Amino acid sequence: MKNKIKKIRTISEFHRLKNLEKPKHPLISLVDYSQLKDSPEDNDVNWLHNFYSIAIKRNLDVKMMYGQQEYDFDEGLMSFLAPNQVLNVVVEDDTTNSDRSGWLLLFHEDFIWNTTLAKSIGKYDFFDYAVNEALFLSNREEKILETVFQNINGEIDTNIDAYSQNIIITQIELLLNYSERFYNRQFITRKKGNHKILAQLEELLNDYFNSNRLVDNGLPSVQDIAGELHMSPNYLTGLLKSLTGLSTRQHIHQKLIERAKEKLSTTNLTVSEIAYDLGFEHVQSFSKLFKAKTRQSPLEFRASFN
Repeated sequence: MKNKIKKIRTISEFHRLKNLEKPKHPLISLVDYSQLKDSPEDNDVNWLHNFYSIAIKRNLDVKMMYGQQEYDFDEGLMSFLAPNQVLNVVVEDDTTNSDRSGWLLLFHEDFIWNTTLAKSIGKYDFFDYAVNEALFLSNREEKILETVFQNINGEIDTNIDAYSQNIIITQIELLLNYSERFYNRQFITRKKGNHKILAQLEELLNDYFNSNRLVDNGLPSVQDIAGELHMSPNYLTGLLKSLTGLSTRQHIHQKLIERAKEKLSTTNLTVSEIAYDLGFEHVQSFSKLFKAKTRQSPLEFRASFN
């Protein structure tokens, strides 16, 4: 049976559904995770929140799913949800919720409207990461973020005015910047596993460029490559940038230029024929990309090579 979708439009509605006290502010709330209770009756529901959420979770005794991705929250980690992302919580019948702890920060887009955060929040790619790409925190990192959450909590507990709102937004920006730094650390400390992903990417691109799929389908998209590697597009790009300095799209273009140079230097195919073999409908598009990447036209490269 397909899960039904339930949309939670406001933070106040979230509080009512979770039997929490009314939020102190309608557009922002910081929830103690030990106060949240889940029921097996919610297992057939996909929740769609109309606001941002940032969470540190420990010992939740539940599984959470985004699409087909599943993760057990049995140790401390951090996750991020943007508005209108779907979340499914799978609760075991014997869940006690007794040991869970952490924070859940909820804030509506209207709270950050016309602020620097409204303009910059789109740059934080981890809001689009899959659930199995959550941020694992060291004890030191968790203590740093705990202080930020406490600062936000202190401001929410007061009567929010223009000053406290600016302070809270500054603290959220600090939280996001720390998270970006800690994600980069996670990419580095998992370098062995990440290098395996880099090798898988190379193999995947080689297979693609050696097949007829270029002619039939054109260049692979970032979404296609990420899907083959069972990762979200943004997480894959973040990982690759930390390892190589190049995005997923740049890796695809790098492989394309490598193959184009090979064909230009070892065959008598025309530029039009090479462009077609590499998945381009129009030779002008191929030539433009080649020159942008090499500062030479395909014919100039062939002439200089010969």
